[in-house]
Amino acid sequence: MNRTLLRFILACLLLPCLWTAAGAQGVSFPDLGGTVPGHEDTTYLDLARMIIPDLAADKDGFYRGSVPIEMRHIEGPDSGGSPPETAGLSNAAALDVKAGGKDRLAMLFDLGGSSDSAEGFAALALYDLAGKPRLLDAVNVAIDRSTYFRDPGKLPIGPGDDVIITLSTHFNSNQGYVSTPLILVRDDRFELIDMIHTFDESLCTYRRTQELAFETVADGQPYAAIKATVTDATMPNGESCDDAAPEASSRDISVTYHWDRTAYVRDSDALDKLAGENAKRF
Repeated sequence: MNRTLLRFILACLLLPCLWTAAGAQGVSFPDLGGTVPGHEDTTYLDLARMIIPDLAADKDGFYRGSVPIEMRHIEGPDSGGSPPETAGLSNAAALDVKAGGKDRLAMLFDLGGSSDSAEGFAALALYDLAGKPRLLDAVNVAIDRSTYFRDPGKLPIGPGDDVIITLSTHFNSNQGYVSTPLILVRDDRFELIDMIHTFDESLCTYRRTQELAFETVADGQPYAAIKATVTDATMPNGESCDDAAPEASSRDISVTYHWDRTAYVRDSDALDKLAGENAKRF
C-alpha cells in the first residue's frame, strides 16, 4: 500500500476522533473586563455591549445596564418573556464553535427575568472575531428561570460545524424541570432543531430521573445525524413511607434527527410523548 493512500485511510479513521476532540473544548467564564484573545483593544465587555449597549461596571465590579437590543426567541414569535428593566451580570459564558467551516464565538448572557414573567431572559450571541469583532446574531434562549450552556455546550456534526446546546431549568422542593434546545448555526444565524423537555422528581419512597445524552451518526449528509436518548430511571430509596415503593426500572427513549436538505427532521415523536407523560406528573 503506498504512503499517500495509507495517510488518507488514517485520516478517515481519525476524523470522528478529531470532531470529538474539538467538541471537548468546554465553556469558559471570562471576566467581562478581560481582553478578547487576538484583540488587544477589545474586551468581553465590548462584546456584551453589542447586546446591552449601556452595560457598565459598578463600584463592586458588577455589571449593570438597561434593556437589551431587540431579538427574537429561539422558539418563535409566540414564545419568550420580557427582559428585565435593569440587566445585571458578574460574567458571561463563552464557547468557541465552528459554523460553515469558520471559527465563531458564542456567548450566553443570563439576564434574569422581569417581574411580569415566570421565565427568565437569556441572550445567546454569535460573534465573528476574524477581523474587527462583529455581532452576527442574537436570540433569547430562556425557556425557564435559569439558563446555561449544557456540559458539553456543543456537539460536532461535521469537521466545520457544531450544534450548540443550552438548557433552562428550575427546581422546587422535590421536582426539577429542564428544557434543552438543540441549536444549529447556519448562514451565521441560529436555528432551532428541537426542544427536549425532561423532568426529575424525588418522593418519599423513590427517585425518578431523566438523563439526556447525545451522539452523532455519520449518514452521508452535509450534517451528521443526531441521536438524542433520554434514560428514564426509577430508583427506590429504601425509605419507609405510607405509599409502597415502585420497582426499580429503566428505559431509553430515543429520537434521531436527520438532515433533509434544508432542515433537521426527527424520526419520531417519542420525546414529545414523554413530555406529555411528564406533564401529568407536575
